[in-house]
Amino acid sequence: MSDKVLIIEDEPTLARLVTYNLAQEGYETEVVGNGAEGLHRAVKDGGYAVIFLDLMLPGMNGFEVLQKLRGHGVKTPVIILTARNAEEEVVQGLRLGADDYITKPFGVAELLARTSAVLRRSRNEEGKPAAPAGGEKVIALGDLQIYPDKYEVCLHGEWITLRPKEFEVLLYLAERPGIVVTRDDLMNVVWGFDYVGGQRTVDVHVSSLRKKLEMNQQTVQIESIRGVGYKLIVSRK
Repeated sequence: MSDKVLIIEDEPTLARLVTYNLAQEGYETEVVGNGAEGLHRAVKDGGYAVIFLDLMLPGMNGFEVLQKLRGHGVKTPVIILTARNAEEEVVQGLRLGADDYITKPFGVAELLARTSAVLRRSRNEEGKPAAPAGGEKVIALGDLQIYPDKYEVCLHGEWITLRPKEFEVLLYLAERPGIVVTRDDLMNVVWGFDYVGGQRTVDVHVSSLRKKLEMNQQTVQIESIRGVGYKLIVSRK
């Protein structure tokens, strides 16, 4: 059975381009021309392997669609379609829960590579094993506890909700406390060597992580090392 792909795009020429090339690779595609209908399909119909989402849609824009999708608990990977030189759009989309982005105009090779990479990462995350009963792994750093097998984080006795990539960034840093980790290292380990996005993706996820760990800045900090990367500092009071 082929993977179902939902394309929410109001520009007919672009929608046809995406549809044709994905269909050539065996994907089953559906196209919707506005945000409200796209949201309805994604929430009510479901079963999609990936969603392509244009940000500049009539009526309900792509940001609203993405926010409502994640609010409804829809975890389907989303690849946003954005205009060239629209970095702020990309940053906002990633913060709202997008998994990747493609900048218009784009080539067929990039389209297929990003689709394949997002699906592969999504399936790897779904297939992660549950923690074994009575012997789950935990990384404890001061008041911070990380449970790698369950993708769960506890700080000062409170559970912190992280998106999968946020968790993986934190885990990689926590396995090397006090050691500077480069952006390239994070990109390759968390997103994979085949990821074709820029380092800005790493910065956005680290920024989001910081906000979620701000319960006590004196005990957990992600420190920026200018021009290099980041390191995790955890106080053991």
